[in-house]
Amino acid sequence: MSQRPIRKADTLKYHQQPKPGKIEVIPTKPSNSQRDLSIAYSPGVAEPCKEIAANPEDVYKYTAKGNLVAVISNGTAVLGLGDIGPEASKPVMEGKGVLFKIFADIDVFDLELDAADPDKFIDTVKAVAPTFGGINLEDIKAPDCFYIEKRLKEELNIPIMHDDQHGTAIITAAALLNALEISGKDIATIKVVFNGAGASAISCAKLYLSLGVQPENLYMCDSKGLITSSRDSLTPEKEIFAKDHNPVDLATVIAGADVFVGLSKGGIVSKDMVKTMAANPIVFALANPDPEISYKNAMAAREDIIMATGRSDNPNQVNNVLGFPFIFRGALDVRATTINEEMKLAAVRAIAELTKEPVPELVNLAYGESNLTFGPTYIIPKPFDPRLITTVAPAVAKAAMDSGVAKAPISDWEAYNRVLSDRLGRDDKFIRLLNENASQKPQRIVFTEGDQYRILKAAEILINGGTAKPVLLGPKAKIERIIEEYQLELSSAEIVDVMADAEGREAYAQKLYSVRKRRGWTLAECRSKIKQRDYFGNMMLREGDADALISGLTVKYPTALRPILRIIGTEPGLRKAAGMYTLLTKRGPMFFADTTINLDPTVEEIIQMVLNVADTVRRTNIEPKVALLSYSNFGSSNGPDARKMAQASKILREEHPDLIVDGEIQANFALNPDLLEESFPFSDLVGHRANVFIFPNLAAGNITYKMLQSFGAAEAIGPMLIGTQKSAHVLQLGASVREIVNMATLAAVDARTRKGN
Repeated sequence: MSQRPIRKADTLKYHQQPKPGKIEVIPTKPSNSQRDLSIAYSPGVAEPCKEIAANPEDVYKYTAKGNLVAVISNGTAVLGLGDIGPEASKPVMEGKGVLFKIFADIDVFDLELDAADPDKFIDTVKAVAPTFGGINLEDIKAPDCFYIEKRLKEELNIPIMHDDQHGTAIITAAALLNALEISGKDIATIKVVFNGAGASAISCAKLYLSLGVQPENLYMCDSKGLITSSRDSLTPEKEIFAKDHNPVDLATVIAGADVFVGLSKGGIVSKDMVKTMAANPIVFALANPDPEISYKNAMAAREDIIMATGRSDNPNQVNNVLGFPFIFRGALDVRATTINEEMKLAAVRAIAELTKEPVPELVNLAYGESNLTFGPTYIIPKPFDPRLITTVAPAVAKAAMDSGVAKAPISDWEAYNRVLSDRLGRDDKFIRLLNENASQKPQRIVFTEGDQYRILKAAEILINGGTAKPVLLGPKAKIERIIEEYQLELSSAEIVDVMADAEGREAYAQKLYSVRKRRGWTLAECRSKIKQRDYFGNMMLREGDADALISGLTVKYPTALRPILRIIGTEPGLRKAAGMYTLLTKRGPMFFADTTINLDPTVEEIIQMVLNVADTVRRTNIEPKVALLSYSNFGSSNGPDARKMAQASKILREEHPDLIVDGEIQANFALNPDLLEESFPFSDLVGHRANVFIFPNLAAGNITYKMLQSFGAAEAIGPMLIGTQKSAHVLQLGASVREIVNMATLAAVDARTRKGN
């Protein structure tokens, strides 16, 4: 199910609501009392000011400068929109700030300058530079961008990079090295042809020369054909690549080429042109949204081709997010005074080498692959590969140190890698990976309350994202009226009017009778029950007419749960199901159980709960590390709840030695690895950060997750039913659209992994 084109109305609403824009500033220190405010501002703030005045480098010690990047543009070359001005460029700059934050935990202030004149732009950036630890130049027209970056790098002593130039260069250079290795070609002998001579193409060409491409073998074309020395008014940047050659067109130049790099416009390369290239040709067709030649046409032209595009729906997506967040991360962390050629080349080689490493199941899961392996369709990592930050950033930091531009060298690289891993806690990565997985093979999700606006809006989002195929139960006329009223796009959703579907009701009633007849249900009673949408929906799921079920938006939890347990039932050997919430926190996803069903579970029930939660967590490709919570630490109290959790822990550790689990343990020790190791070094959780938390009773679990959610300390997804035979789940009463979408996405991944596809 491909992603539906994004509608203008949805885009504008996203950028406008619930508050305009995409970024905000959040205090990182307590500000709850007059004393806090007096320390944060006057008079207490004078002390760090005096320290910095005495030693300017202390600005990194007492302020956020070391993790703050400016994303700066004058709006003269915005995406494919051209010179639209600084105000119109602001949504793009905010978006770049979002990418910096979610991929590398770098804070951003976006600055849109009314400075089309390059010298005015430079003077303005120099004036504000003391605020920042680094500067990302963005969407500045050529040739001004070359001049601006060169001057700023010469005159400032912080990392500066024009990502439009260098980002694509770094990613394609990594792809080039790997493609050459696969095709068995020598970089010193290959013929490389560029089409497009803008900032990105020129930067790519320069970097390729640094890697070993010979100048005489590199040909650059623009809209007029091959750039030759006979042309008038060539820019200094184009003059570098001008050939002493008669004017010829792209079709002539590309003949016999080993590598084609397109940074121009779509559809200008034909199949016949690709057929004239050398054996095992490498084609990087990077125009967006339409490549210079489509992936389909290129593959049809040559079986031996290795191809990359800028599109996410083709293999080998060239995406700048593979580079710039981690390049700045490494540069900031050693306080580099610049981003030099050595650092860029280090990023290139780190990205290239990462591609050859075994791909974690987490990445395979996210992209719906069974086994991503280095080869023609995998020459660069996937954008959501979590290893990028711990691979590229250290490589850049080391290169900065080796080249003498690092003011704060790193000595403990293991500790640095741990810091990098911890930076990406609550950044919605968990949800992004779930979305990637769900979109690979969308599941049919039946919503029993399909006549509710929030369900319909969630269904629209799921369809637009290509993550699910909604089946909406409810009166068709009412559903269509709501769709019309709110202008929803749900033409591909299936609507099932239960009361109008007499044939379907009878078929399900007969099957329901076969399930419940020895539980005292008559056929007449089954026919009556099946008129209720929750029973009808559960029978759809049981009979394989749907892959997952979502209910509970408008009814109390026990009411929605009852049909699931009666029709779907628990897994063989289980007497009870359990409810699990996933909480997205700054330390990553945390899984809480039981939060919705079992009032006071027995030791046996806790053991089964742990095993089922662990299996569910593994289905999201996260290793479960389980803490059995109590008010007691390893026998410090002898109450019934403490004894119950201790006994469950003992049995689990003896019978399931492969599972990381321990308890009974107090929550603060489970959440603080240093405190745990200091006080209880024998614990099996030492050296592991617990992510699954099992509560001794329903009250403890329910109160805890609701408090965390209410305080804004975590975003909750769930509750997810654990221990049922199929993927059926009950929403919180009155859940928001976002909560419905997240729950449905999790249900889709759960359903898909249960089927093993």
